[in-house]
Order: sequence, then C-alpha cells, then structure tokens
Amino acid sequence: MSLMEGLLLQAPSTVTLVGAVLFLLVLYLLSSGSSSEEHGKEPPGPRPLPLLGNLLQLDLKRPYQTLCELSKKYGSVFTVHVGPRKVVVLAGYKTVKQALVNHAEEFGDRGINHMFNEINKGHGIVFANGDSWKEMRRFALTNLRDFGMGKKASEEKIIEEIRYLTEVFEEHKGKAFDTTQPINYAVSNIICSIVYGSRFEYSDPRFRRSVDQANEIIQLGGSVSIQLYNMFPWLGPLLKSRTRIIKNVTNNKEEMMELVRGLKETLNPQMCRGFVDSFLVRKQTLEESGNMNSHYHNENLIQTVANLFAAGTDTTGTTLRWGLLLMAKYPHIQDKVQEEISRVIGSRQALVEDRKNLPYTDAVIHETQRLANIVPMAIPHTTTRDITFQGYFIKKGTEVFPLLTSVLQDESEWESPHTFNPAHFLDEEGRFVKKDAFMPFSAGRRVCLGEGLARMELFLFFTSLLQRFCFSPPPGVTEDDLDLTPSLGFTLTPSPHQLCAVSRV
Repeated sequence: MSLMEGLLLQAPSTVTLVGAVLFLLVLYLLSSGSSSEEHGKEPPGPRPLPLLGNLLQLDLKRPYQTLCELSKKYGSVFTVHVGPRKVVVLAGYKTVKQALVNHAEEFGDRGINHMFNEINKGHGIVFANGDSWKEMRRFALTNLRDFGMGKKASEEKIIEEIRYLTEVFEEHKGKAFDTTQPINYAVSNIICSIVYGSRFEYSDPRFRRSVDQANEIIQLGGSVSIQLYNMFPWLGPLLKSRTRIIKNVTNNKEEMMELVRGLKETLNPQMCRGFVDSFLVRKQTLEESGNMNSHYHNENLIQTVANLFAAGTDTTGTTLRWGLLLMAKYPHIQDKVQEEISRVIGSRQALVEDRKNLPYTDAVIHETQRLANIVPMAIPHTTTRDITFQGYFIKKGTEVFPLLTSVLQDESEWESPHTFNPAHFLDEEGRFVKKDAFMPFSAGRRVCLGEGLARMELFLFFTSLLQRFCFSPPPGVTEDDLDLTPSLGFTLTPSPHQLCAVSRV
C-alpha cells in the first residue's frame, strides 16, 4: 500500500482540510493575479483575503462610510472584495455621473444579490435585467403617467391624502408620537391609488400589515446578517432575518394576488382604474392574439406591483420623516419655512405651482434629501460589456457600487457637506438654484422611475404639514438630544423617535 493510500485511509479529514486549503490558495492566487493585463490595469484596492475578501476592513453597519474612506486612499474608481464578490466602487460626483450618464449603456444592468434574487426571481422592475426589465419599465412608465404620476391627477390624490394624515396628527393633540406609521400609510396610499385605483383606510388591518411588512423587508434587507447571506448563501438556513423576509414577502404576495383577483373579476377594458387593470388588459389582448409567452404574466405583474408598492412607500416616507425630525432639531429653520409659507400662500392648500414662489422651503426639502442620503450606495449595477473607464479595465458582468453618499457629500461640490445647510440650494438673493451633484434618485438608465411623483409628494406633504403644525422634541428632550444617526437598513431611516405636532391653526 502506497503512502498516499495510507494517508487517505488513515486521515481523510486531514487530507480534505489540506485539499481545501490548497484549493483556496490557488483560487486566491488566480483572483489576485492580473487576469486582465492584456486589456489594461484593473482598478486598485485593498488586498483581499481568500474567501473573506476585504470583509474585515468593512464596517457592515456603515459600509458606505468605509467605502468613502477607502476612496480617499485608492481614488474615485477602486476595487473592493465583498466576501468572495469582486466589486468596483465609483466615488465622487464627476465619476458617478460619467459612469451612469455618459456610459449609461455600459453601466446599465442591475446587480442582483442572493436575497433579492430569491425574492424577485428576475421579474419586476427594480431587480431585473434584459428584455423583461426593459418591457416592464417601459410599460410602467407609460401607464403610471397615464394614471397621473407627476400630473394634476396625482396632485389631487396627494391633497386628499393630506387631509387624512392631518386628522391623524391632530388626534394626538400636541402630545409626542411616532410619525412612522401614519406617514408610511399616507404615502403608500398614493401609490395604491395609482396601482389599484383606490386608497385604503389607515385602520384596514390588511393594508396596515402590507405596509408594515414591506418596510420590515427593506430594513432587514440591509442588516448585517443579510449582507453576510449575500456573501455566503450557505448561511441562509441559519439566519432568522432571512426567514422573516421570506415570510413577509410570501404574505404580501398573497395579499396582492387577492387584490388582483378582485380587480380581474370586475375588469372593464374600456375603463381602466389603475396600473393593474392596464396590465391585465394587455395580458388578455396578447393571449387572445395567440401570444402566450409574453412578458405579461402573473409573476411579472405581482413583482412589479411589489416593487412599486415598496419603493413608492419607503423612500418618500423615510425622507418625510427625516424632514420633520430636522425641523424639530433646527427650530430656527422651521420658523423660516413657516414664515415663507404664511407669507406666500397663507392658510389655503399648497399646490405644486407654489413651489417656484417658495424657494426657501424648496431648498429645505432638497437639503433634507441630500443630508438624509437614504440610499447611500444606490442599488448595485453591473457592467453590460468590457469597458476601459478612467484608464482602468472593468470586465463585463462586474458588480458596481455607485457611491451616492460620495456624491451628495462631495466636498468639492458642497460648501458644508456634512451639515444641514439649506443655503446649498440658494443664491445670494435667496433664489432657489439647482445643483448638478444633487443625485438622490440616482441617474442614467436606472434612475428612479417615480422621481416626478416623489418630488410632488415631498413638496405637498412637507409644506402642508409645516403649514398646519409646529414640530418639536417630546417634553424633557432638547433639540441637541435628537439623534440624527440613521438606523441600519437597505435604506437609511431615522432612529426610533417621537415628535410633538402642535397645531398652528
């Protein structure tokens, strides 16, 4: 019997361990080698460890901060290994714009991690690529506009919802409360009225459950445990957060399918009530013509609705909550907003057309979006082809993080990037000025398709709430005590807090 055979018989576990170590070593040497020398140099970055990559250098509670620090050492285009995944990070306004706008096609695909791939399965809009994504995005944009997104019809829906939200705030009679749920319910009702053709009562248990579960999915989606799952999918069965996300997703899909079934039973092709009706009519028309394999199928419908519902609620609701928290923390700024509103529109309902006459209020809303920085790393992209970008070779299929934090807090673009300063959006005469580096909705092919609606909602909700209420910390809490440290999640939400909303009417 040979020595090798003896080792295999006597110590299989040792041989397996040695084999695994050798395999990882070879893998590491291959990955750290210059595989693309014939194309040009790859973006620089910290040297990764086998399997772990640069995991030990990343603060998973604030990964965007770590990446901003690394950009100071490695430049505006650099490589980082998130576990075994190789990622190119883009930092700073000029670099992010050049990639997403000037090279929109090359950087235009979506990077889809394990968690969202498990949820979306390539369907819908946000976490999809290829022909299906193109068709769903085109259809969604066309139909959402048809149902008033960003137009007068949306303004009317928002103004109606403001009345319901105001009633909830007034019920607290100036006592401290958590604004999270009422704001999320109000904002969610806007997208519901566009998607389903109707709003829901805040007391409706099914509606409350759907909104709360969608927000929990988004919060858990950015947790440390889910970040680790995306790096090492074999951890999945061990993680309670993954189990919770899957449960919430399943529950919400069942609720959506029930709503869709109800709409289908009462469908009138000549009078579509919302996005779902339009989708069902298109699906029916295609099937009647013999096309049974189009992109208009139930999975795409449910996932697109889920994307619109979650994105249309969380980002706008979160930004509004930041806005009210900042007003409570900086009462002198709140006073200036309220003085301008009183002077320009008095006690009547604010309208979108008033925006041009409320430059300070508009500046405060923009500055809230900039400082809140609620999607700090955007949603990942991937390259659609090989590209040489700023002298570096980036291979097709490479995951890319456009670091929006580095854009919204770019020291070469903003006078005081880390403080709340509405003057960033005002000229010397107090007129509102647009800033190119204001990019909270991302840019290029993957720019937020609901940007117009979100901007309208933020202006009308914020202005109307400031017109009717004065926001302050709870008794015994000072402005300095209000914490602006965000909670960890897929989006950056304010830490749990309560505010007093004292009526000004």
